[in-house]
Order: sequence, then C-alpha cells, then structure tokens
Amino acid sequence: MTFCAAFKIDEGLVGISDTRLTSGAERTTARKVTIHQHGKHSMFLMTSGLRSVRDKALTYFEEVLEEQDTHFDKLYKAVNAFAAQVRLVALEDKEALKECGLDFNLFSIIGGQLEKDKEHKLYMLYPQGNWVEVGKGSPYFLIGESSYGKPIIDRVLRYESSMDMAIKLAYLAFDSTRISAVDVDFPIDVVLYKRDSYEIVQHRFEREDLQHLPELWQENLRKLVEEMPDEWVDVALSKLSPK
Repeated sequence: MTFCAAFKIDEGLVGISDTRLTSGAERTTARKVTIHQHGKHSMFLMTSGLRSVRDKALTYFEEVLEEQDTHFDKLYKAVNAFAAQVRLVALEDKEALKECGLDFNLFSIIGGQLEKDKEHKLYMLYPQGNWVEVGKGSPYFLIGESSYGKPIIDRVLRYESSMDMAIKLAYLAFDSTRISAVDVDFPIDVVLYKRDSYEIVQHRFEREDLQHLPELWQENLRKLVEEMPDEWVDVALSKLSPK
C-alpha cells in the first residue's frame, strides 16, 4: 500500500509520500513522486497502484514530454496527456493482468503550475483516465491508504493555512497512517511549490530525522484527552454501582 497526500493552499502546494513497497513478505523502498521542471513548466506527479502500471505509464509520459513539452501551457493539458498514457497501458495490459488475478489500478495526483495557469493547480487522476480538480472547500487529495490520515486533515486544513502548518499536518497524517498500516513507512519525500515561483523543491526525511516528533505528538494527545471537560463523563460514571 501507499500513502500520498497533496494540499493546495493559498501560498502554494505541499505534497508528501512514503516510499515503502510491499510484495508478500518482501519490503523495499522506492520513490513514488516524480518532478518535471523546465522553464515555466513545473509539476509533480504522485502515484498509488500497481508498480508495473506506474512505471510503464510514466515511461510513456516522459517520452511525450520530451516530444511535446512546449505544447502544454496549462497543467490540465499535461494531465490529459498522462491520462492518455494510462489508458494506453490499460489497453495493452488490463486483460493480461486480469488473467493473473490483478486489477488494473493506478491513482495519481498531479500538481504544479504551467505558464498560462493563473494559479497553482492540483488534480487527481483515476485509473480510468478521468480526473477531478481540488476545490478550496476541501483543498487536498489522498491516494493509497487514505483512511487513517483523513480525519486530522479534515479537522485542521484550510485553504488559508500557512505552508508551515500544511507541512506539519501532512507529516501528522502520514504518522497516523504509519502507526496503523504496516505497509506505510519511512523514508518520506516532501515536495513544495510556492505559487507563481515555477520551482518545485523536494526533500527526503529518514526516520531518524524526525524520531522526536511521534513521541511529542503522542504525549500532547494524551494531555489533551486528560484536559477534556469531565462533566459529561461523570454523568455516565454515576450510573456505575458503588463497590
């Protein structure tokens, strides 16, 4: 399984992905985010799904970029081009995968800004090749193991959130997932984009880089639980028979 999250806030874009690959009892590490940057063409692409489908679709897409990069002046056009490659891979491999008991599965998040985009953009692409654009009311996408990190994002993230806050929140969503899902783990790759900058930066964090954060977060959660009002709890406890 995979954990990938991307946020669109007023300041720009924040993305995070784990790197664990699990195949039976075997666990390996591989990058799940790619960056394409040339002049005023800046975008990143995250994927969750079958590794073979991902690699083939990305290889096809990189070839398209080499030949037609200047034709894409808005990000949705690049998303459409990648969608076409996903459909092509489905046409070539879907039946063979089905015969082996595997579903054709590739979810993608594409973010960035191209020269004629009025602002930074964030899209999610489905395995069928259709896509949706993020909205300000719910300014994020999650793919892969999404259930554990979603609650904290829903509670905290706003379009007006600072980039500093968004980075911390992305990490906490990953940490919540890592604790509950054995096939999501460090290292993590963080990608950042500041609006109208046409420059995407990336940083990898190893477990030891952030080893103090899980304990700090856990301790503060305990304190918050202890500090919650007791009156409503006392109502329930009062129904217990005294010893």
